[in-house]
Amino acid sequence: MHSDTATSSKHASQSSSISPYGSWQSPITSEHLVAQSVRLAEPQIDGEWLYWIESRPEEKGRNAIVRTPLNKHANRSETDQDITTEEVLPRPLNARSKAHEYGGGSYCVYDDIVYFVQADDQRIYRLPLNGKQLAVPEPITPASPGEEGSWRFADLRIDATRDRLICILEDHSASHREHHAEPTAKLVAISLRTPQEAEGNTAFTVLHEGHDFYASPNLSQDGQQLTWLTWNHPDMPWDNTDCWVAQFDDNGHLKAPTPVAGRAANGNSESVFQPKWATSETRSNELYFVSDRNNWWNIYRYDTATHTTESITHIEAEFATPQWVFGMSTWSFLNEDTLIATYTQHGLWHLALIHLNSGEFQSIKTPYTEINSIASDAHNNAAFLAGNAQTPTALIHLFNEARSPSTTFTTTAITSAELAFSTAFLSEPEAVTFGPQGQQAHGFYYAPCNPEFSAPSKETPPLMVLCHGGPTGATSTAMNIKIQYWTSRGFAVLDVNYRGSTGYGRTYRDNLKGAWGIHDVEDVCNGAQYLVEKGLADSKRLAIKGSSAGGYTVLAALTFTDTFQVGCSLYGIGDLETLATDTHKFEARYLDSLVGPYPETKDTYIARSPIHAVEQLSCPVILFQGLDDKVVPPAQAESMVEALANKQLPVAYVPFEGEGHGFRQAHNIIRSLEAELYFYGQMFSFTPADTIEPVIIQNWPMVH
Repeated sequence: MHSDTATSSKHASQSSSISPYGSWQSPITSEHLVAQSVRLAEPQIDGEWLYWIESRPEEKGRNAIVRTPLNKHANRSETDQDITTEEVLPRPLNARSKAHEYGGGSYCVYDDIVYFVQADDQRIYRLPLNGKQLAVPEPITPASPGEEGSWRFADLRIDATRDRLICILEDHSASHREHHAEPTAKLVAISLRTPQEAEGNTAFTVLHEGHDFYASPNLSQDGQQLTWLTWNHPDMPWDNTDCWVAQFDDNGHLKAPTPVAGRAANGNSESVFQPKWATSETRSNELYFVSDRNNWWNIYRYDTATHTTESITHIEAEFATPQWVFGMSTWSFLNEDTLIATYTQHGLWHLALIHLNSGEFQSIKTPYTEINSIASDAHNNAAFLAGNAQTPTALIHLFNEARSPSTTFTTTAITSAELAFSTAFLSEPEAVTFGPQGQQAHGFYYAPCNPEFSAPSKETPPLMVLCHGGPTGATSTAMNIKIQYWTSRGFAVLDVNYRGSTGYGRTYRDNLKGAWGIHDVEDVCNGAQYLVEKGLADSKRLAIKGSSAGGYTVLAALTFTDTFQVGCSLYGIGDLETLATDTHKFEARYLDSLVGPYPETKDTYIARSPIHAVEQLSCPVILFQGLDDKVVPPAQAESMVEALANKQLPVAYVPFEGEGHGFRQAHNIIRSLEAELYFYGQMFSFTPADTIEPVIIQNWPMVH
């Protein structure tokens, strides 16, 4: 799939109808984004059960916890489709942490008891499971002081030795009382005894504090050691994290915390990811983690007895992703002597077994190009989320037969959606590299694809260039109905991993430092021009689309270049200065590295902010915004809309009540996609085959 040149678009069958690009009738509707589809996350294994989270658009994005018995998968045949699932959380309970605003790590399961963070009040609840008779959840943390939800918990771990739960606390109570006060982060322990038995009847015990951020606590197999990650402003977790270890004393407190990786340990910038203790008693001194100290995120082993670190993997690949949310996992112990891990090369994800005794690195051939969220029980059962462009994301159960450790087989536990259309309508991604020498970037090209339609002779398709969020992130090659929605209607799509994206080593990731709004803009423009030169896109119908940080790249590209004729920004950033002074703690100093320290480099912020150069913007834009967004406040979009309207440019603004940073509700997901299609139809002079409620476009038609 990886190549340096794009191929021509797929040809429709000879019996297909002739219709202009953009106007093709497609069976892939906006309803397919939400109908019978869920977002799968956070798989976990406890005993004989496999658990996971389903985020359900038709239930306003509620996160339900679901489980299925493992033995039904390990023993069934390939043709046996009888999968038993059981919903753990009754409606309207919603397992979602709001820590760091992005959440993650919202539940854990131990000995048939589920512990979860309830979305509304952010308290941790305990839910014992007794077969199919579900008990009533009970809170194990008190109500937050002051405003509801000011205590936010994440990354839950059970400390069975001391009958308590260890997790991260993000405390907003002071920030509610004092204007501009930042929330504080702590590593805490919460007693699981009844309030009458809890010593001192306190809400939690602070194990460690003093750093701006905490994540990834993990207990050793014997319960006597703890590891965790910290980082401080202005670093983000993909810039530098410190990995710590400490012994517990007789009172359950930590003694002599010691950094073993990261700047605190060796003075060098190093991003450490997912520290975890070995599960074997013979390896009780071994701590494993991922580090990018050699440019690539590889797996390392630290020995607490000898205080030495050695690399377990040695390949130019990434065994980690940026820690935007809690609870991320790219590897785990399949058994005492074998790791199961996923890694990415050239934008594609792979699966492997790493045999600790022999040092063998064994690739596992799979049909998947996107693999994440690996969980295991260390007894030859593993689970992970996986998909490709032709297959919806699924939760996969992998069973490694103990009698033959080198062989594995997998079964599908649950899929995120059932396809209601033929795969013949699905465009395959093709890896492309573009840009001048020394400034090359990567992406995936999707050709227009619809077996029932073809375009008039000599017509080239409109192109949609996609900018992923972050900007420290990466695009995925898993099935994306939003992309296929466009390609099946006659659009070409270029999904760009601009410089600064992850998956290509730290050097490539650091290319965006000090250059946000420059290198990413150059890359999306170079990508569009590359496809135009190949004859795969119409130079007069180039659209650019992005959300959040990707929305900033959209607005910057439209303002500071003349490459694109139309843009779509979803909760995007128009004013960098406002983002630096009015956003949540997790990203409060993010722009220090991407743009420069603020206010010392205020002039740079102003110069790169589209809102201050709107006189240079001369093309139509549609903007979508959640009115409850705390990451990119609505004022950002509203300022851009006002400026565009005052300049008499066509502009559409679609706000959604009850939505935050990203849209969760089914109606809003559908509306945003259809409104965008309507907008492009107006701007590019084609008539969509779909029946769409019009969107109000200010200054349209334009009066010349």
